[in-house]
Amino acid sequence: MQNTRLSRLVDVNIQRLAQWSQNPWRRTSLIIISLLSGFFLASVISTSTGAKSELDILAAAVTAIVVELINRLVYRHKRKVNSEGVLEPNLLTIEMLNCLKLGVTYGLFLEAFKLGS
Repeated sequence: MQNTRLSRLVDVNIQRLAQWSQNPWRRTSLIIISLLSGFFLASVISTSTGAKSELDILAAAVTAIVVELINRLVYRHKRKVNSEGVLEPNLLTIEMLNCLKLGVTYGLFLEAFKLGS
């Protein structure tokens, strides 16, 4: 890719965002936000598909496929060990995707318990 003003601007902003998210409190807050967003997404999925009861099977299949793709992405890589013998943290985007998946799964289980099935 050519070194244009736009590409330099994008690169600088990505570096700033990466540097900003290295703070443990900010990282934790982003992970919690993604977990709660997954919980909200689960209630949206169950409410929107349950309204007409026509897309239940399709929504369940799409949700299961997306969850399995996220599982494959998250658990494909082995975590690296640094020179001191401590595990290095995963990438923030991978951790956020995993927490989004956990929120969706937990939300769908709670919706199932609410319905009594």
